[in-house]
Amino acid sequence: MLISRLSSHRMNPAARIIDANANRAREALRVMEDTARFALDNALLTASLKQLRHDLQAAMALLPLDRAVLISSRDTEADIGVRIKTDSELSRTDLTHTAAAAASRLTEALRSLEEAAKTLPAPQAAAAFESLRYRAYTADKELTLALNSPRPRQWRLCVLITESLCKHHAWLKVAELAINGGADCLQLREKSLDDRELLQRAKSLVALSRPRGVSVVINDRPDIALLSGADAVHLGQTDLPIADVRVQPLRGGSLLIGVSTENLDQARAAAQSGADYIALGPMFPTTTKDKPRLAGPQYVRSFVSDESLARVPHLAIGGINTGNVAQLVEVGCRGIAVSSFVCSAPDPASACTALVERLPPSTSSDLRT
Repeated sequence: MLISRLSSHRMNPAARIIDANANRAREALRVMEDTARFALDNALLTASLKQLRHDLQAAMALLPLDRAVLISSRDTEADIGVRIKTDSELSRTDLTHTAAAAASRLTEALRSLEEAAKTLPAPQAAAAFESLRYRAYTADKELTLALNSPRPRQWRLCVLITESLCKHHAWLKVAELAINGGADCLQLREKSLDDRELLQRAKSLVALSRPRGVSVVINDRPDIALLSGADAVHLGQTDLPIADVRVQPLRGGSLLIGVSTENLDQARAAAQSGADYIALGPMFPTTTKDKPRLAGPQYVRSFVSDESLARVPHLAIGGINTGNVAQLVEVGCRGIAVSSFVCSAPDPASACTALVERLPPSTSSDLRT
């Protein structure tokens, strides 16, 4: 039964606790949501935090206390906690620190709301606050990982370097010529090399590329990517989960992470997990990889039209050449990844230039930040 006789509840301790902590939780969620929205431009995370705010309001409605009762219990002037401050509350080093402080306030406030609700008693509300607290832990993790990820880039042309495809030049020479032709990203994709040789090649590729502002991606191996100083690691659907790559002991927070996808469900899952860029494919038939199903240009159209994915950097991949790249540009493609078309070319630089000339101009290198 709704409690509406305000006078008897002006100093209700449970009401005071609930009012104060509901305000704390809402304010903390707003800070976290604004960080995801304006600092990260992360639509999925922003929507998740917004939903938490709405669900907090729904949980509050389960309490046998209306808003008038809660406000009547508020006594800011006489609240002894208002004048108790610590030095750490008065300074923030950066947005990561700000978001972490907000997340701590959120989970603590939700726990206090849960315990206060038990005293009313309001078991449904207590259970709702508990559920929100567990979701807040996940939101804290997702926001922290997103803030600690390097700034994602929208590459225009990524060339996948595989020695067996390099018919006319040594693999490192192909990489150099690709850069000369306009490639802004190189991915080392070698499946059969031993670890020592793979690491040495990765270091050589980084040494070649970094002075020229070209990014280096290592296929499948976050350990090799980190040890070589590469910019990113690219993961398949069956490789390590993104969250595991970002945490200790790999310390993958310094790596961009890309994920291969064949459909929108996989792309949304990758974005929700924190992928910095998403590979879309295969676009066309290819001899490099045996893929029984083609995603095709329509997948690119659907991806860039999806509100939750439109600003996520992407690379269309699979059988792309100068004869079909226009089909991808027509549906909104901003970046492509190629392998044999460049690696097997007599003149890799000219092959890259011909592709770059057919791509739309770069409008932003950091779409999600």
